[in-house]
Amino acid sequence: MIIPVILSGGSGARLWPLPREAYPKQFLPLVDQWTMLQNTALRIAGLNGVTAPLVVCNEEHRFMVAEQLRAVGIQPTAVILEPVGRNTAPAVAVAALHAQRGGDDPTLLILPADHVITDGEGFRAAVRRIAPHAEAGRLLTFGIVPTGPETGYGYIKAGASVGQSEVGVVERFVEKPDLATAQDYLEAGGYYWNSGMLLFRTSAFLAELERFAPAILAACQKALAASHADTDFLWLDRKAFTACPKDSIDYAVMEKTERAVVAPLAVGWSDVGSWSALWEEARATPTAMSPAAT
Repeated sequence: MIIPVILSGGSGARLWPLPREAYPKQFLPLVDQWTMLQNTALRIAGLNGVTAPLVVCNEEHRFMVAEQLRAVGIQPTAVILEPVGRNTAPAVAVAALHAQRGGDDPTLLILPADHVITDGEGFRAAVRRIAPHAEAGRLLTFGIVPTGPETGYGYIKAGASVGQSEVGVVERFVEKPDLATAQDYLEAGGYYWNSGMLLFRTSAFLAELERFAPAILAACQKALAASHADTDFLWLDRKAFTACPKDSIDYAVMEKTERAVVAPLAVGWSDVGSWSALWEEARATPTAMSPAAT
């Protein structure tokens, strides 16, 4: 079983002044008639063996999340509310801990809510194809096949292949490069843009989080244990979650674990993080495109 986890906490600061803190870019229809959040949820709706999504968002955005998903006929398995932003490692941690509550050990598909993918079927096929690597205990990150010497993304260097597959061991993560370095990466090959999308078994991720960032795990356990639920939302305990260290999942786990592998992905991906990226997507994306394809 795969549980999609949609991370809906970003603010889209690079697209200022359009998204504001109270109305970030994932709630806006930037490339077609559906919002980024809606497209993310619809993109995974056609995957077999995948549950309805689990959403992690800021508590101030809870009604936007609920209403936008309701408008496209999607009922999330849970909407976990963060009282404050603590970056992606704590967000994924509370999702993983919640997913284990029933004694299960599902595979989690981690998806930022504010990305564009123009080849939805290609993305779904890639998830189906590489899921066995996650089920075997590896922490899999999706590496976007670069289409140019982009300086706005971090990169992942792939090492040896895992068996005869397309998946490679992560050799290293690289910060956003300058233009000359990005060009070198493109010419050398084996470097991919870091998409921020991940796939792994819940137990595998939590084991590595406990190993490398135990303070994050402990704070998230306390926040979830003291949480309270109402009809639509799960409210994390404010005091416990506010005490959680801030860190990204890459810094906290992925750059340290020996379990990290990368799967190349060429599906028309963009995080629409700048006005130039939005302009390119607007030129490339038909306004009548099916939401499941984007």
